[in-house]
Amino acid sequence: MTFDIDVLITFAETDNEVTQKNQQGWVTQFKKFLELMLLQVLGWKPNIVLKSEFDTATAPALDNAAIVVAVLTKEFVQSGRCLDNLETFYKVSANSKINRVFKVIKSPLTIQEQPPRLRDMIGYEMYQLDTETGVMKEYLDFFSQEAEKQYWMKMVDLAYDIHEALLILKEGDLKSEIKNIYKRKTIYLAETGHDISVQRNIIKRELQRHGYIVLPKNTLPTKGDEVERVIRKDLDECSLSIHLVGSAYGEIPEGSDRSIVDIQNKLAAEVSLTKKQNKQEFARLIWIAQNIKNASDKQKAFIETLKRDTEAQEGAEILQNPLEDFKNIVREELLESQERRGVDESGGKSIYLVHDKVDDHEVKPYKEILEKAGFKVLIPAFEGELLEVRKQHIDNLRNFDGAIIFKGKVNDQWVRMKVLDLLKAPGFGRKKPIKAKALLASGSPNLDKFKNQNLTIISGDTQRSMENLKKFLQEFN
Repeated sequence: MTFDIDVLITFAETDNEVTQKNQQGWVTQFKKFLELMLLQVLGWKPNIVLKSEFDTATAPALDNAAIVVAVLTKEFVQSGRCLDNLETFYKVSANSKINRVFKVIKSPLTIQEQPPRLRDMIGYEMYQLDTETGVMKEYLDFFSQEAEKQYWMKMVDLAYDIHEALLILKEGDLKSEIKNIYKRKTIYLAETGHDISVQRNIIKRELQRHGYIVLPKNTLPTKGDEVERVIRKDLDECSLSIHLVGSAYGEIPEGSDRSIVDIQNKLAAEVSLTKKQNKQEFARLIWIAQNIKNASDKQKAFIETLKRDTEAQEGAEILQNPLEDFKNIVREELLESQERRGVDESGGKSIYLVHDKVDDHEVKPYKEILEKAGFKVLIPAFEGELLEVRKQHIDNLRNFDGAIIFKGKVNDQWVRMKVLDLLKAPGFGRKKPIKAKALLASGSPNLDKFKNQNLTIISGDTQRSMENLKKFLQEFN
């Protein structure tokens, strides 16, 4: 199928007002970041169009858009025009076999406050959450440390999910069905308390990148009896459940005295026993955070039960170790040896030389310096299927010892995206720490804006930058 618009972002006009701190409105900045993310995963620039409730630029029927992203706020929900636009799109996309609407939550809304059409969908929360206090507010600084942990993690998830939907729409259902044959196990990744939602997100993304189907796919219901039915149904489809337990007890559904975190564990134990009796495969991994801060008495009691109660432990391996170690155990449980190919078995150090295709010629002398110094040089792929190109990038992020981002003709935004990729490398399955990171620029551009990114800055004229690169490699060794 072909569409004039790849992604239509619909929003309430007041949510894109320019503040003193930002030169552009929130939605305009969101569009710019999403465009950059999708360009990375798709390999081509998507046509993204903004549509406020008063905008009449797009077709009235909205049948020229492949995907709609709704930016949810109280203003959106109270706008009859915004809700009408949403309903119009649902009518034209009713026969589609895949989800074509994505909800981005700009400011906190309860499930009941959201439009009925969108309540069951997984949301992409783009607001700031203080994990210590639970206080939520909108982001004003999109490049702060907190934004890197939350806003950008959700942005990556949204980009990948839209990418999947666009591929299916553009390539047709047949190719999608062929691809699904190669998907492996279905895994239940239990919902967590708010304090470790970021950690859950990293594990979810890694599992999906390796082709696993991760449940639950929808927001869990708010009523106790209904939530148990949905969780049990999802668990029945799975061969592994993963539970992350932190300081927060989690939300308690209506009519229940247990949190969703607690209920999921109880039902997983029951499913494990049933499947064991029926000689069906089912494993459970439970991770308990090492530093439990400000936990309620109820949460402390739940953790003690997990550690001591044989019924709660049914079929489970319980670990209280660093999260990185736990992720390695998950990988060992799931990933086959060929999926870890690309690791340098020789014991030599490898450097990922991250650069764009436009700088292919300019980067060659620096690549030669790396090779002469005895380093294995990992480089991005620029040819082949888009998914293969992205997979090569992720394999490199997983395996390098050190990384050098090369800035030639590319702009600062491209560099920022690559810096973020390095920050997110643990989420792609790294088993070792990053030993060194550098930003290498030809010429003498102003790189002060990148000094707080924990990067060694290497710049100057060609001769000087080459000398500085050699010094960096000596320190690396």
